[in-house]
Amino acid sequence: MFRYLYLAIAIVLLSSGCAIKKPIKTKSATILFKTSKLKFYDKGFVKQYDDYIYLNILNAGNSVFELKIYKDEICQSRFKCMDSSEFNSEFLSSSYPDDFLYKLFSKSRVYFKDKQNKVFIKVLSDN
Repeated sequence: MFRYLYLAIAIVLLSSGCAIKKPIKTKSATILFKTSKLKFYDKGFVKQYDDYIYLNILNAGNSVFELKIYKDEICQSRFKCMDSSEFNSEFLSSSYPDDFLYKLFSKSRVYFKDKQNKVFIKVLSDN
């Protein structure tokens, strides 16, 4: 009897651990991401989850740039996850706070322009 109970609990735990998370909010948009090392101006999606924001930029239906933006790290398909401060130093500016991108993409209207560091990020929602 207990063997079946343990088996049922194990199946429930294993199947729920692999469940696909659904985003809290999804919006399609035209995304401009322009820095000295990153330049994208295409259609894409911004999906907000409980603990991160997923940014996907498409060109001709193909994914050309993906970011998972956490408060303390940034993950991208071309490189391993890196500290937010390291990402800021390499691609934006070291003067930005660690959670800069997370806070920026958490807003309903995304617009940021920094002429001094040549950083321009803008999301024009299609919704």
